Amino acid sequence: MLFLKHRNISEKMTNREELLHYCWKFKLFASENLITTDEQKIEIIDTGTWNNNAGPDFFNAKIRIGETVWAGNVEIHRSSDEWTKHGHHKDKAYNSVVLHVVEYDKGDVFNEKGQKVPQLVIHVSEKVKQNADFLLFSDVVLPCRSQLTDLPKSRTDAWLTTLAIERLERKTNDIYAHLKRFNNSWDDTFYVLLARNFGFGLNSDEFERLALSLPYSYIRKHSDNLFQVEALLFGQAGMLEENVANDDYYFELQREYQFLKKKFMLKPLEDVHFKKLRTRPQGFPQVRIAELAAIIQQSDRLFSAILEKEDPLQLRMFFQIKVSEYWQTHYSFGKTSKKISKSLGDNSLDAILINSVVPLLFAYGKQNDIEKYTDRAIHILEALKPERNSIVRDFCAAGIELKNAFDTQASIQLYREYCQKRKCLYCRFGHHILSTQ
Repeated sequence: MLFLKHRNISEKMTNREELLHYCWKFKLFASENLITTDEQKIEIIDTGTWNNNAGPDFFNAKIRIGETVWAGNVEIHRSSDEWTKHGHHKDKAYNSVVLHVVEYDKGDVFNEKGQKVPQLVIHVSEKVKQNADFLLFSDVVLPCRSQLTDLPKSRTDAWLTTLAIERLERKTNDIYAHLKRFNNSWDDTFYVLLARNFGFGLNSDEFERLALSLPYSYIRKHSDNLFQVEALLFGQAGMLEENVANDDYYFELQREYQFLKKKFMLKPLEDVHFKKLRTRPQGFPQVRIAELAAIIQQSDRLFSAILEKEDPLQLRMFFQIKVSEYWQTHYSFGKTSKKISKSLGDNSLDAILINSVVPLLFAYGKQNDIEKYTDRAIHILEALKPERNSIVRDFCAAGIELKNAFDTQASIQLYREYCQKRKCLYCRFGHHILSTQ
């Protein structure tokens, strides 16, 4: 017996109509010996195209009523009286409706021309209703967890592929928004995206604010001098506003930033809060800024440098550059530590490739219709080991095999866009469960 968590009744009613749409689309109801409410024999030739915008619920359906085949639209309600409640009898947009599908018949309905609209009552099985309620209203993180192992591997693999591409498409749209802001400059776009990802979640917003406050063109003018790039980044981050005793490097950064600040008329960030809580020293924001400076400084054309790298190994080497001498003996200003040649670790490198390089390559290939770059983006994901996070662990525990970063990106898309939003009716796993019970 499925355990149902009851929620707001109006929410359930809304989703019940959505369930009727779903059952109509996939014919999850008794479809033999159908008759209209005025006892005409009816045959569903084509359910039509599901419409998520204004107007009838399904477009271009084909329905045989009696001896006549009708091509037109279909409207669906739980109860027939909702046709009038929603004002469809006064709306010309609904004159094209050839069939009104309902769960409960409460009388005839007429369109704006005064013509009677044929109606069909469909019955959704209790088992489908119960399973839909469990998927949509359960408080369990993955309500379908116990059934995932029953899915055919071919179905699972196909859905994961679709989801991974969906996630890349979503990131591509974000990148296009940056491109518009930067007048189609891929270098500027990559700089901001890379900076954001150097926040590694905890400080992502702060690092993005830092990059947006410091145009990449200013950094390029001093890309032959790592110290000046560091001064620009630390100064804009508001990290050079204090007095750090007995630290020549810090004082020199302050002086250099004051010069560059006047040169470019810069204003350092205010009310920015870089977080260190539960972060290892290697991940302190000062260290991350030093690493970002070293990577940016090695090339005055960031994105072009990435386009030239054809495999993941070359890309990893590009991002494995060491920080400047000072930061090999410091995790923060003024506090000396044991000398360590700091560079990005394997997990951090993978995160940069997954969240910065891959989306840029995919977006560039899509915009310019160059397939080799979209293929390269996918190849990089397939070559990287699976990510490690709570979402990935939940799906692995449920029996879904995630072989590489391509698969784990798919699982993240599935969780955030379907599971969290309870869009189970739009998920292929949910569809399999509903259509086979």
